[in-house]
Amino acid sequence: MSYTRMTAAEAAGLIKDGEILGLSGFTPAGSPKAVTAALAVLAAERHARGEHFQVGIITGASTGDSCDGALARTDSISFRAPYTTNVDFRKAVNSGKIHYTDIHLSQVAQRLRSGFLGHVTTAIIEACELTEDGRIYLTAAGGISPTIARLADRIIIELNAAHSKRMIGMHDLYEMERPPHRRPLPIVRPSDRIGQTYIQADPKKIVGVVEVDLPDEARKFQAPDPITDKIGQNVADFLAADLKRGIIPSSFLPLQSGVGNIANAVLGALGRDTSIPPFEMYTEVIQNSVIKLIQEGRIRFGSTCSLTVTNDCLQDIYENMDFFRDKLVLRPSEISNCPEVVRRMGVISMNTAIEADIYGNVNSTHICGTKMMNGIGGSGDFTRSAYISIFTCPSTAKGGCISSIVPMVSHQDHSEHSVNVIITEQGVADLRGKSPMERAKIIIENCAHPDYKQLLWDYLKISTKGQTSHCLSAAFGMHQVFLDKGDMRLTEWGMFR
Repeated sequence: MSYTRMTAAEAAGLIKDGEILGLSGFTPAGSPKAVTAALAVLAAERHARGEHFQVGIITGASTGDSCDGALARTDSISFRAPYTTNVDFRKAVNSGKIHYTDIHLSQVAQRLRSGFLGHVTTAIIEACELTEDGRIYLTAAGGISPTIARLADRIIIELNAAHSKRMIGMHDLYEMERPPHRRPLPIVRPSDRIGQTYIQADPKKIVGVVEVDLPDEARKFQAPDPITDKIGQNVADFLAADLKRGIIPSSFLPLQSGVGNIANAVLGALGRDTSIPPFEMYTEVIQNSVIKLIQEGRIRFGSTCSLTVTNDCLQDIYENMDFFRDKLVLRPSEISNCPEVVRRMGVISMNTAIEADIYGNVNSTHICGTKMMNGIGGSGDFTRSAYISIFTCPSTAKGGCISSIVPMVSHQDHSEHSVNVIITEQGVADLRGKSPMERAKIIIENCAHPDYKQLLWDYLKISTKGQTSHCLSAAFGMHQVFLDKGDMRLTEWGMFR
């Protein structure tokens, strides 16, 4: 079958007002770039004529500015799920312009199959190769591509020359069945493969192919600083101690790590610690630090949903594919983040918190309980099922005006029942087997910044005693003082009683 070649603008013209689009990718890696940017231009033109034009968007995770940013700036998104990192999109969500549904990333594909999120009319999928019989070879991510390719009424392919065809063979694509009687996933080690290296689509559904040469819109992270380096070292020291005690098997366990500069610092510290043997990753994203550790022999294998790396790092992978081919695999998000597999393999999860309270509850999504930051991502997929679940964060933010350790989190994403360890640059709070009041004492003593320790101890003094002590009238006092005065250190508990 010969596919119709078209421009990005022509492909965008096929999309109608009110449609739900399913997009490939997971982070900007593997996300479409040309058609969504052209769609934003088309939407702006229609709005200028007084016409209504908005679409719903469902993705694997975040995308690049040519999607979330461009469409948000042109008021073209009515509904979006499940995760994003774009500043303009975030502003639109927090001002109520976009209906945003924050979903655990492992659940998106199943919710689509079950009809919870509406019907995907058009799938836009980035590929490095496409065959006449409908085989789609993906680029740098798995995401929800197998599911949207099957469910969508039509498929638009962005055939991207910026991604090497040497990527062919790196994916392990498998779509889970709908319940009941779903078969277990036969994955017992990160390197196990269970699926195909391509998506088999109905060629008749592929309505257009847009040829592009666009690199991923990779995000650059801040360079390490003394605080992130100290957090990373604290994590490495904690895991090395558990390994020495025999709590972690001598062969070590697979690791999951979130995105960002703290995650890079943690992995760097683990790589430098020679008491920790070479290990494996079963994770949702792989960053530059992981690739470096694979090259150094410190990481033996990496299973991921996305190569969330800089473009020069990605090109290095392509140029050295003979080396990386048996050391990396890319999966759909429902497999990379599958709680069943995480529990089976004993994955150690490491994610970042916005704030944690003195009892171990974690907020990873909302600033002061109201303003969405990015979303829960895959942190919940891993935290609940992890062998050891770790959350990291600096002890303060905004130049010390905000304490990341508070009496009660202003929004809860991960409960004390799932959070095992909290680590800041101040130290480590091992919460395993601790009662609520024991947790409060160790979190305040080991993780809170010195500027806030006494304030948190004083909160406990005014709290009603119980199995978990709280003063409900003062529980969000530090947050309120920040909103009113711009500095949590100005809190006076008497004003809340």
